[in-house]
Amino acid sequence: MPGPVTPNAPFGVMLTAMISPFLQNGSIDLDGGQRLATYLVDDLGHDGLVVNGTTGESATTTDEENTDLLRAVVEAVGDRATVVAGVGSNDTAHSVLSARSAIGVGVHAVMAVSPYYNRPPQEGLVRHFHAIADATDLPMMVYDIPKRTGVAIETDTLVRIAEHPRIIANKDAKGDLEAAQWGMARTDLAWYSGDDILNLPLLSIGACGMISVVGHLVGDRLKSMAEAFWAGDVQGAMRMNRELLPVYAGVFRTQGVITIKAALADQGLPAGPVRLPLVDATADQRALLCRDLAAGRVRGFTA
Repeated sequence: MPGPVTPNAPFGVMLTAMISPFLQNGSIDLDGGQRLATYLVDDLGHDGLVVNGTTGESATTTDEENTDLLRAVVEAVGDRATVVAGVGSNDTAHSVLSARSAIGVGVHAVMAVSPYYNRPPQEGLVRHFHAIADATDLPMMVYDIPKRTGVAIETDTLVRIAEHPRIIANKDAKGDLEAAQWGMARTDLAWYSGDDILNLPLLSIGACGMISVVGHLVGDRLKSMAEAFWAGDVQGAMRMNRELLPVYAGVFRTQGVITIKAALADQGLPAGPVRLPLVDATADQRALLCRDLAAGRVRGFTA
């Protein structure tokens, strides 16, 4: 019998889009960032972390905070996990500066989200991503999440973006399995699920891994699900995915940063408050989240 067929995953299979822990006074918690990164890598078996992305509240953190957190995470786990710096914004020049700053702290790769709010045309997307890729010698991942940015990367555009030799991966949070299949068929990009509810469906059509929010809580189980699928245990992978449905539902009943920070705090892990315009989970939201996570058999939560 042939062995498992595991797709090429340049940044690893299981990555979490890591929160940025804050102290109660609202300042960045660098020690907490190191402790959380170590927990995710050493206890939950993560292959990598994406730092300063959406779940890291990058919209409300400063450049200095971003650099400091990246440095702290690299120092904590950079010798045994891939550290990907989120550098995207809706300002190409700012994104270029962020990418160059990330080099100095020793990250392994950069990720850039499509520009948000200004809704650029497709030609603008190509030039934006290529400008960021030109700014460093690091491998780069594109992040396509039109429900946040207002503009989807069309498949023809993605083909052009992928012509850049340093752009090697796509984080797919488009929620369009047809487009995903065409993107995988027409490019050599490593495909990562960026939408937890579609982790297994995307793996089934060729994704190489996941960049997850719920990975903060169940990253080890997500990795086991992927490995089961690639080993030919499709029924086992389906069972694992169904067991995780309450976790997906619970975390995304409201903005994922809010719920993940609440869940981590309940586990005694670094988290802290969110920054406005986000607001912390209410007591009722936390109680419902606790029930959801207990239903999903997340460690530390009981019904």
